[in-house]
Amino acid sequence: MLNDAVAPEIVPAAGSDKDAPLKEDIRLLGRLLGDVLREQEGDAVFNVVETIRQTSVRFRREADADAALELDAMLKELSREQTISVVRAFSYFSHLANIAEDQHHIRRRRAHLLAGSPAQKGSVSFALKKLRMAGVPRKTVDTFFQDALIAPVLTAHPTEVQRKSILDAEHDIARLLAERDLPQTPKERQANMQLLRSRVATLWQTRMLRYSKLTVADEIENALSYYRITFLRELPGLYDDIEEDIAAEYPNGDGTIEPINAAYVQMGSWIGGDRDGNPNVNAGTMQHALARHATTILDFYLDEVHALGAELSVSTLMVGVSAELQALADQSPDASPHRSDEPYRRALIGIYARLAATARALGATNILRKEVGAAAAYPDAAAFVADLRTIVASLESHHGAALVRPRLATLARAADIFGFHLASLDMRQTSDVHERVLADLFAKSGVAADYTALSEEDKQALLLNELAQPRLLYSPYIAYATETDSELAILRTARDIRQRYGARAIRNYIISHTETVSDLLEVLLLQKETGLLRTDWKAGGDGDGDSTCELMVIPLFETIPDLQRAAGIMSQVMALPLVKQLIAKQGQLQEVMLGYSDSNKDGGFLTSNWELYKAELALVSDFQKAGVKLRLFHGRGGTVGRGGGPSYEAILAQPPGTVNGQIRLTEQGEIIASKFSNAEIGRRNLELLVAATLEASLAPQEANPARNSQLAQFEAVMAELSDLAYHAYRHLVYETPGFTEYFFSATPIAEIAELNLGSRPASRKANQRIEDLRAIPWGFSWGQCRLLLPGWFGFGSAIEAWINQADGAAKDDKIATLRAMHAEWPFFATLLSNMDMVLAKTDLAIASRYAELVADQDLRERIYKRITDEHGNTLRCLELITGNTERLAGNPLLARSIQNRFAYLDPLNHLQVELIKRNRALSSASKVDERVHRGIQLSINGVAAGLRNTG
Repeated sequence: MLNDAVAPEIVPAAGSDKDAPLKEDIRLLGRLLGDVLREQEGDAVFNVVETIRQTSVRFRREADADAALELDAMLKELSREQTISVVRAFSYFSHLANIAEDQHHIRRRRAHLLAGSPAQKGSVSFALKKLRMAGVPRKTVDTFFQDALIAPVLTAHPTEVQRKSILDAEHDIARLLAERDLPQTPKERQANMQLLRSRVATLWQTRMLRYSKLTVADEIENALSYYRITFLRELPGLYDDIEEDIAAEYPNGDGTIEPINAAYVQMGSWIGGDRDGNPNVNAGTMQHALARHATTILDFYLDEVHALGAELSVSTLMVGVSAELQALADQSPDASPHRSDEPYRRALIGIYARLAATARALGATNILRKEVGAAAAYPDAAAFVADLRTIVASLESHHGAALVRPRLATLARAADIFGFHLASLDMRQTSDVHERVLADLFAKSGVAADYTALSEEDKQALLLNELAQPRLLYSPYIAYATETDSELAILRTARDIRQRYGARAIRNYIISHTETVSDLLEVLLLQKETGLLRTDWKAGGDGDGDSTCELMVIPLFETIPDLQRAAGIMSQVMALPLVKQLIAKQGQLQEVMLGYSDSNKDGGFLTSNWELYKAELALVSDFQKAGVKLRLFHGRGGTVGRGGGPSYEAILAQPPGTVNGQIRLTEQGEIIASKFSNAEIGRRNLELLVAATLEASLAPQEANPARNSQLAQFEAVMAELSDLAYHAYRHLVYETPGFTEYFFSATPIAEIAELNLGSRPASRKANQRIEDLRAIPWGFSWGQCRLLLPGWFGFGSAIEAWINQADGAAKDDKIATLRAMHAEWPFFATLLSNMDMVLAKTDLAIASRYAELVADQDLRERIYKRITDEHGNTLRCLELITGNTERLAGNPLLARSIQNRFAYLDPLNHLQVELIKRNRALSSASKVDERVHRGIQLSINGVAAGLRNTG
């Protein structure tokens, strides 16, 4: 694995010269890691690593029983110290291979651009060309960008295994690797190699794991690192690229580029505001999150304004300035005679002073460069943007347009996008908590003795009546439950944050486990109790008034039954006069969040996708009837089982009318690092979101009765398949005796729960019920043992049963229908493509080693056979529909990447199984070995890195 002699075993086969640089990079990094391993651990450990790798490869390629026995014996003989070193070696190689692959993606994209090739699919220029050729006018495109909201939302979850220190070291390695593509003198090449070697050595000597539980504050800092690496510069840069793409595809005649004066891509965050199942999130964490957000963005603004002050040395002895710019300069605290003829510098010194005062007012405590003199803080970000626009206008009207780009224009754009809040912090809490809080308030105010016991109709009536009352339920002179005080304090803090940091700082309140209309009304009433929902009672009188709500109340529909009820609940809610009024104040727009995780754990892969699709169609129909614009918030995870997979294809596969220029989606766990830890890859991923949203929103929909009839047939077939898949999945997971015991024994779920990963627990309750287990560690565990069951189980049974309902030629007709669905229905094609990727990562040989962890042989054989039989069915049915006998036939680069990762992933899995055996044997004897624990945790990190997704 770690030297030139064996490098061909672990690098992608060079099918063409295009792959040669990737092969060279992996060899280089592998050699450097091997050198470090020898230096740090000695030749003996290095040789053990290589022997394990070679034996593991033999086990995989030849299904050699002797190799399995040999490997098992070898692993058992490893000392604790050797085990840690071996696990670390394979884990770090997974990380280094990821860096090399990312660099190769960047390299290939640049080669494509340098060659002047046509716009790539997934780029905004490609989408614009497609729209123009379809007859979509420029005005429609302009309107789209003025009205659109595309929001990636970063979340923290219990499977985030990367430490920031590791990310920083890997970022440095990626930068040095990229430099090797540039022309270098021999000395520069040598210096680059020395630095690479030192960074790899640093990586080896850096602790991969956290020894203390991750806090919410830690999660906030981890997320902020991606802003510094990617978002602060790449997002404004993407805006500039898009303006140029529009001008190129829709030229206006004079060659100028018209700016888009709208922040159509904005960042969101759950970190610090997501309370669902996380007792560590409270009013204090929200305040801390916004203070850190503000500090991060204001540090960026201060650095950029300081740099502009050095760059804009324009003198009025050479060129004039606008009266507005001169007035801005005259307000500056800078009175130096050396800059009396340099109004831009004086204006920027004044802006810097105002920003420094703003930063202190918003919680920053360490301004690195002290301002020249005192100045008033900005009242809001708009005032800061106005000052920057004054500078831009003066330069453009006095022969200084060339000085606007890149820094000044980028800074002004960043200020539009990020304001002083950086990212909108979503609030989330489960509906059960809201019910308990209101039950406490109702009981102690004498309004209702037992709110929880009321019927749904009575709850709605009571809530609507209270919303129409000028008085409050809460009294400062009554003692409430601790939970009640905490939840009310959180909402009051949200109000204060909005006043301090701006309305975009917090604007959404998400309700987990929304099951009824009252779940939404409860949050409206809690907003009223805390000053976030206000009514001008004088306007209407007699209990009627003009109401305004600061936080949009967003239902989250998660389980299969919840998804089936979603449209009905929203229709009832939107029909209420108060809600109609509030939606009008929101611009006739309402957001709904759909959960991919719990629906998958509840009903399996096929049914989850189908119920989400149906829910979206029903919501679109009901929202159109109500005259309300729908914005969908997709709660996607990293794995395909939780809605993961390529975002571009996922957005284009959405049902017609569900995107419409509005989309929010979560980015979670390792996916954040995978997408945004490299600036160029980060920009590409952001562009994919914009391009897909643009195309899905504006691509003309043909009025084709034949096509509509065909789609109706496809949907009817899908409904039948979903029902069959649902029963197959539920029968295994929830109805098979002993399945829970099998799952907790044959996967590392217990060990994952002990990791110092996210700040929230892995399970909602302290038990071993799958119903109470969070969907994230559920998927994470199946990934670790290489079965990835949530991403495919039930499909084979459904297809096979549906086809076998017919005889003779009718079977052939059914197969033809399935093939037509794959060829002509983007939803079904994307579903099969994602499942194909999951199956490419699934490995029964490795999974069989985990099955050995189940002590009950009968249970092990019974359930493992069920799983392997279904796996075989699924492969056969997928091949029957697509015609492809190889996985990822349409994506050979990804197929090679996955296949060639197995050589260093497999040893980690084998080691993990051996360490779990040791750990569980010690636990049964009431003993603990911290090194064994550490080895398991290291292996979990390595497998997650190698698979490039977690829960």
